[in-house]
Amino acid sequence: MSEDNNKVHAELRENFGKGFARRLRAAGKIPAVIYGHGAEPKHVALPGHQVALLIRKANVVLELDVAGSHELTLVKDVQRDPVRQIIEHIDLLVVKKGEKVQVDVPVVVIGESAPGTIANLDAVSILLEVEATHIPEKIELDIEGLEDGAHVTAADLKLPKGATLIADPETLIIGITGVAGDSSIEEADAAVAAAQAEVSEEA
Repeated sequence: MSEDNNKVHAELRENFGKGFARRLRAAGKIPAVIYGHGAEPKHVALPGHQVALLIRKANVVLELDVAGSHELTLVKDVQRDPVRQIIEHIDLLVVKKGEKVQVDVPVVVIGESAPGTIANLDAVSILLEVEATHIPEKIELDIEGLEDGAHVTAADLKLPKGATLIADPETLIIGITGVAGDSSIEEADAAVAAAQAEVSEEA
């Protein structure tokens, strides 16, 4: 994802522990840690609503204002409450403009395979190396008209300029198979849609 208006004011924090973290979240803030480039980790509090909106997409780069200093950080991990899905903690990796990072980028299927076939999505994301400030939001895979027996591997994906494939080029992304009836087609389409929805939720 390219850098845009992802400017966030982060407050340094010196208090730790589950109790303090609960109080932070109750105040609408998210505990986070900034690390990388050999520097000591910084513990900060982020504005909850703003950051929750920004991190709905995968691999977001945030431009943080931390006590007057500015740092670019890549969202590396988001910890959520498994029941309430409240954001409990975020890990942020310091990055530099022009620096290359390895990230898993969602694969999004567009188009429909040939009539009487189903598309079996095998990989919902792909590992790429890209510039930290130019991370693609998704990789689109057009399967329009693909026939029974067709398959698409990682090597077949059309990558954006500057992106390098890190995953095994032979990794199967999607395979096309024939079906016996329309009900099976509908079930397969629903499975692909569910897989895509899962990717969006994780992002």
